[in-house]
Amino acid sequence: MSKILVINPGSTSTKIAVYEASAQIELFSVHHSVDELMHFPHVIDQFDFRYALIVSSLEERNIPMDFSVVMGRGGMLPPVESGIYEVNEKMLSTLRQAERGEHASNLGAFLADKIARQIPGCKAYIADPVSVDEMEEVARISGMPEIPRHSIFHALNHKAAGRFHASKAGKKYEEMNLVIAHLGGGVSVAAHKKGRVVDVNQGLDGYGPISPERSGTIDAGLLVKLCFSGKHTETEILRKLAGKGGLTAHLGSNDVQELVKKAEGGDKKTAQLLHALAYSISKEIGSMLVVLRGEVDGVILTGGVAFSDYIVNMIKQMIKPYAQVFVLPGEDEMGALAANAVRLLNGEQAKEF
Repeated sequence: MSKILVINPGSTSTKIAVYEASAQIELFSVHHSVDELMHFPHVIDQFDFRYALIVSSLEERNIPMDFSVVMGRGGMLPPVESGIYEVNEKMLSTLRQAERGEHASNLGAFLADKIARQIPGCKAYIADPVSVDEMEEVARISGMPEIPRHSIFHALNHKAAGRFHASKAGKKYEEMNLVIAHLGGGVSVAAHKKGRVVDVNQGLDGYGPISPERSGTIDAGLLVKLCFSGKHTETEILRKLAGKGGLTAHLGSNDVQELVKKAEGGDKKTAQLLHALAYSISKEIGSMLVVLRGEVDGVILTGGVAFSDYIVNMIKQMIKPYAQVFVLPGEDEMGALAANAVRLLNGEQAKEF
């Protein structure tokens, strides 16, 4: 049976999983302390360090290097269509330059490639990186020509959720129109039209709904005044937009489950902010229903916040007059990457970067 190795580098850990076809047989994480990583000036400089830990971890678990496919998490690439991409030198060179930003996921292709090269007949791939861009041209136009709208979102989980829902409905993802909302530390809401994400908010930097860690779209004029007030550095402003915005800015926490407990215990301020979170997400979903002209097969709520019935029920109340809502809580990046590897093993052709 074909074996698949999945590698997902994160900011403080590297997740590793082994699959036999679609069955997961190993899943573990190698954690990296701040002290260990602080010695590396750039993310790419962590490559040898992380690679050695992956190899030693496989050896400790007596997992032989006999994989048919190695899947790495896709990084901050230029805009690409959704799909599976074979790792090549052009991709590695692009990630090495990191023109779209440094992120731990940039290491995924490098780590997968190094391991695959040591195994006869094995190849390395990535799938559905955050830079997936299938937006229609009209959706790219903003009121400021220098700053067009662009696509950066939770593509891997969006596509996996869409395919899973379609299979449960007895259809193909490419046959359906769906609005999918990934509800995590950041929120991305997309219009999926017959297998393509034709519009989506750029959730990475905080554009779109309020989220546990991101500000959401705010008054641009007031933001400009804040930037030039002399009270904050550029880094501090960016952190207000993403990382320390949203619920974190108002309530000092991004833990939705704990905040729900406070709201249910009578904390009126927390209840109001959670209502605002659900309200802004629902408005974004509504805008994507308009993008699809109301011709939708359903709205899917996924991501960690979708575990909260408190938030989900508020969103359902606002959306149910317009579309049926389905809930697929959490995200399984490892399983999604493995599922793409299975598609390769079943004969699907990878795209060339």
